[in-house]
Amino acid sequence: MEKFDVVIVGGGVSGLIASCRASEMGASVLVLEKMQRAGCKLLITGKGRCNITNTASQSEYFNYIRPKSKFLKYAFSNFFSKDIIALLQKNGVETVEERGGRVFPKSNKASDVLEAILNQAKANNVEIRYDSKVEKLVYDNNQSVQGVEYSQNGQFKKVLSGSVIICTGGMSYPATGSDGDGYTLAESAGHTIEPVRPALVPLETKGEIAKRLQGLSLKNVKAVVWMDGKKQREEFGEMLFTHFGLSGPIILTISRYVVDDIRNKHRVNISIDLKPALDENKLDNRLLRDLEEHSNKKIENIAKLWFPKKIIPVFFDETDINPDKEGHQVTSKERRRIKMFMKELTFQVKGYRSFKEAVITAGGIPTSEIDSKTMCSKLVNNMYFAGEVIDLDGDTGGFNLQIAYSTGWLAGQSCAKALGYKD
Repeated sequence: MEKFDVVIVGGGVSGLIASCRASEMGASVLVLEKMQRAGCKLLITGKGRCNITNTASQSEYFNYIRPKSKFLKYAFSNFFSKDIIALLQKNGVETVEERGGRVFPKSNKASDVLEAILNQAKANNVEIRYDSKVEKLVYDNNQSVQGVEYSQNGQFKKVLSGSVIICTGGMSYPATGSDGDGYTLAESAGHTIEPVRPALVPLETKGEIAKRLQGLSLKNVKAVVWMDGKKQREEFGEMLFTHFGLSGPIILTISRYVVDDIRNKHRVNISIDLKPALDENKLDNRLLRDLEEHSNKKIENIAKLWFPKKIIPVFFDETDINPDKEGHQVTSKERRRIKMFMKELTFQVKGYRSFKEAVITAGGIPTSEIDSKTMCSKLVNNMYFAGEVIDLDGDTGGFNLQIAYSTGWLAGQSCAKALGYKD
C-alpha cells in the first residue's frame, strides 16, 4: 500500500503552499485534487488578475478579518505578505502594489501566480493527482488519522500517511470545486461546523431603481448600512448597480454584516451618499450656487453637473421635480429633496446572492477546535486544516488569499516537524 509523509486534501492555494513547505523540509507529499487542474479558484480571483496579498501591517490585517482574527498571529509571523511576494519572485513573477496596499502580478495574469506556485511544488517533488476525490479519513487503532480513501476514475484507493491536511476550501464558487466536502470530513472526525454562508457577496434590493441603473459604476461614494433603523457600518469607495441590486467593492465588504443581519430577520437598508465629500451646508451652498449660475436653464440640464447621465431620470422620478423647471424656480423644499437624494439614496435589502457569486465563505471549522501554533486539530491526532475551510474570512483586498498562504504554510511546516523533519 502507498504511503506518504503528508497527504493534502485539495489542490487550491492553501494546499499547494502547504505542500511547498512540507516538501521543502524533506517530507514526501501527495496532493489529492478532485478537479482536473489545481488552483481553479485562484485563477478567477481579482477578476483574473489575482490580488495576491496586501502590504498592510499584521496589526492592520486583524481589523479586516473575522471572527477571531488574532488566531492568525502565529501563522502570520511564520509566513506573511513579504514571504509570498518573495516566493513568487523566486519563481519569476514580478509584483506591483496598487491603491490600498493591494498587490498584483505585474503581468495582470492570475495564471502566472498559479504556475509559479506549482513550479515551486514540482521542484520540491510534490506529487499531485487530479480527478481524485477524498471520500473518507482512515484511522489507526488509536483513532488517529493515518491516511485517506479516495476515488479516481471510478476506482477506490487508499493511501496511508503520517498526517493529513484538509485544504478543501469553503462553498463559494462551487464550479471551482468548493462544495463543502471538507466540512463533511471534519464532521466525521468529530468537529463542529459554524454555519456557512456567503461572504463578500452582491446584495439583492427591493424596487426598480437598481435595475434601472444596472451597469453603472460609481467611485468615491459612501454606503451606509442601517439595521432596524440604526446605523451599523459604512464604507467608502466604488460600487456597482446590477439588475438585482448592488455590488462592487464597498458593497461586498459590508455584505459580510448584511448577510448575518438578514439571516437574523432584521430589516436592512443601505443608503448611498453620492456626495460624501460635502456636508449638508457645503452641499446646500453648492446647490444654491449652481441654481443661481444657471438660473435660466432647465433642471434637466443643471442635473448633468450633479450626476452621471444614467441617474438623471431616476433622480427626477424620486424627487418628483419637474425637469422642465428652471433653476430660479426651484423652491427650498425641492432643494431639500435634491440634497436627500444626493446624500441618502436608499435601498431596502431583501436578500443576497448565492455561493455561486460569493467571493468567500463565512463559517466553517471553529478556530477554537484548531491549535493556532500548528493548525492541527485539537480533537484528532495527525489532522490539520488550512485555508477557507476554517471559520475565518476577510474583506476584499488580498486578505483572504493571505489567510490561505499563511495557514497552509504553517500546516505544512507543522506536519513535517511532527514527523521529525527540520529546516
